[in-house]
Amino acid sequence: MATIQIPVSVLNLAPIREGHSPKEAIDAMVELAQAVEKMGYQRYWIAEHHNTPTLVSSATSILIKHTLEHTDHIRVGSGGVMLPNHSPLVVAEQFGTMATIYPDRVDLGLGRAPGTDMMTASALRRSKNDSVYTFPDDVNALLTYFGPEERQSYVRAYPGVGTNIPIYILGSSTDSAYLAARLGLPYVFASHFAPRYMEEAISIYRSRFQPSDYLDKPYMMVCLNVIAAETDEEANWQSTTMQQFFLNVVRGSRSPLQPPVENMDEIWNSAEKDMASSMSSVTLMGSKETVKQQLIHFQEKYNVDELMAVSYIYDPDKQKRSYEILKEIVDDE
Repeated sequence: MATIQIPVSVLNLAPIREGHSPKEAIDAMVELAQAVEKMGYQRYWIAEHHNTPTLVSSATSILIKHTLEHTDHIRVGSGGVMLPNHSPLVVAEQFGTMATIYPDRVDLGLGRAPGTDMMTASALRRSKNDSVYTFPDDVNALLTYFGPEERQSYVRAYPGVGTNIPIYILGSSTDSAYLAARLGLPYVFASHFAPRYMEEAISIYRSRFQPSDYLDKPYMMVCLNVIAAETDEEANWQSTTMQQFFLNVVRGSRSPLQPPVENMDEIWNSAEKDMASSMSSVTLMGSKETVKQQLIHFQEKYNVDELMAVSYIYDPDKQKRSYEILKEIVDDE
């Protein structure tokens, strides 16, 4: 039988579950990190979102520091820092400080979107210019800040110089694929909510990749949704939490992460179902055997270098079990 030996990692948006407080959401984020570290996951990334009462991931670097503090060896990073919201120097100083305290454990994933609505983005911005367009220059600035002493200019990040923190380019369209390829950096595609351009972005990145000081060949990561359970039926039931999460996005509503329901058709209409389903179309879902076959099929088609899984599951124990099943599949247990 075919096996899938591939590193697996975790993305967490740090959602607040129905009936829970922001503090409980942060505690759950740490507990999940501790659990997947024991399972042997490669890295644990935390997202950046603003003005979203159902997510606690606004001060991403603080959550990364908190997670590093309560784990031993798993790599912890940003999925990602939304660079238009931040000065590259401040990001370099924050991540350089974390890398100094926790050597060889910090990753920096960078995105060019604001991670919020435009009015909030305006309140966050370091300037009134559209810093989305300075994204390539900002990435280069960070590469320099983390680089060796002899490549520095007058302004430097202390701590930061010489930490060589790995930088990953995040993307949900084809734009960042070109940039990651040109800079010779690893590329992470956000198939977990924007799968439309995944195939094209992977192809662009691989075909245009230029070897660099950081990588000699392309390193392609894909983030996708995973709902694994003991049976297909249970996974389908658990997945209604994820479906409600995406319905929230479609409606622009602000409900916490909801428990599973018996029938989604009582909640959404057909147009909402189509939109939410298209956002979550890249999902591995089912029993261990079902997810294994889905993953084999995915890898036969895309052959990515690393999978990053996000699991919107209401029950924290069921969520941990989902990650455990995925790890058993790639470890061929």
